Amino acid sequence: MKIKVGINGYGTIGKRVAYAVTKQDDMELIGVTKTKPDFEAYRAKELGISVYAASEEFIPRFEKAGFEVEGTLEDLLEKVDVIVDATPGGMGAKNKALYEKHGVKAIFQGGEKAEVAEASFVAQANYENALGKNYVRVVSCNTTGLTRTLNAIKDYIDYVYAVMIRRAADPNDIKRGPVNAIKPSVKVPSHHGPDVQTVIPINIETTAFVVPTTLMHVHSVMVELKKPIEARDVVDIFEGTTRVLLFEEGRGFSSTAQLIEFARDMHREWNNLYEIAVWKESINVKGNRLFYIQAVHQESDVVPENIDAIRAMFELADKWESIKKTNKSLGILK
Repeated sequence: MKIKVGINGYGTIGKRVAYAVTKQDDMELIGVTKTKPDFEAYRAKELGISVYAASEEFIPRFEKAGFEVEGTLEDLLEKVDVIVDATPGGMGAKNKALYEKHGVKAIFQGGEKAEVAEASFVAQANYENALGKNYVRVVSCNTTGLTRTLNAIKDYIDYVYAVMIRRAADPNDIKRGPVNAIKPSVKVPSHHGPDVQTVIPINIETTAFVVPTTLMHVHSVMVELKKPIEARDVVDIFEGTTRVLLFEEGRGFSSTAQLIEFARDMHREWNNLYEIAVWKESINVKGNRLFYIQAVHQESDVVPENIDAIRAMFELADKWESIKKTNKSLGILK
């Protein structure tokens, strides 16, 4: 029997997760919510997706536009087994009581505090922690990116320091910035390290800067090693790590622009680069320190995690069965 899935919030993450759900043979997309009848709502309807108003208060917006909705979020909750909350950060915690009222399992995103859920989640690192759970938080795009690569080398880690170079806004976001500045996060260390620790127990600290780009985040990672490893061994580990890809500057991948162009050349939906991109030439060991640089496509790297979280919560598959199934359905390269 297919798991019935609803998406609360059909924006950057929500529409990508909705698409991913439609690619699974053990899930069924029941509907999505919107707060207004914008182009995303119309596109959802064109795709045959049932659209619901996020709450009763938004119904007049749809009526004014002549856009017929299937009901409200509460109506959707009566029809689903699990709701993926893809609302703006902080809204998920407010919505939780509604999910509890309807007895529906829920997946929250990284904009929520860890306390909202029973487990924070990155599939390849701690899939088992989400088995049978009612509330799971898929961690943020940055935390997912750090966790995927650091989990692969966790046996060698004594201490991690990572600099997060964050994009200022998503490509369709006209409200955020900066446009002509570099904005440091003056709370040091930044929140990203503690967030990684909700998934894997490593010693990590981070700092963060926001820069005027929309394409991707970049992380500069330094690992103090507790036992020796050579750069070529790290290359081998990353090459064997699912949802991590190595890119070479020597082949023209000199910036995030080329990484996104690669996703376009792959004919990926919305230029999705689900995989974490590590520059091969950046992997270097000096004494007891390992260095590498990676890029994170903030709009899509968490999408496969949402799919795997659903399978874990309903115990539909073990970790590697789910990861392989999700990867194949989305065209993830390894």
